[in-house]
Amino acid sequence: MADKKLRKSKDKKLCGVCGGIAEYFDLDPTVVRVIWLVLVLCAGTGLLAYIIAALLMPKAE
Repeated sequence: MADKKLRKSKDKKLCGVCGGIAEYFDLDPTVVRVIWLVLVLCAGTGLLAYIIAALLMPKAE
């Protein structure tokens, strides 16, 4: 089993956070982006989570 690491993706629209999360969980990046958008529109917490992840996640190799 390969050692998976959560990293920003090269498939990015803003900072690569959603793409990196999608790669880590083997999901379509569009699904992760839609979920993030729903979180932003419903409670606003998605925006804060995205900013924190963009600052903390390392770049893709």
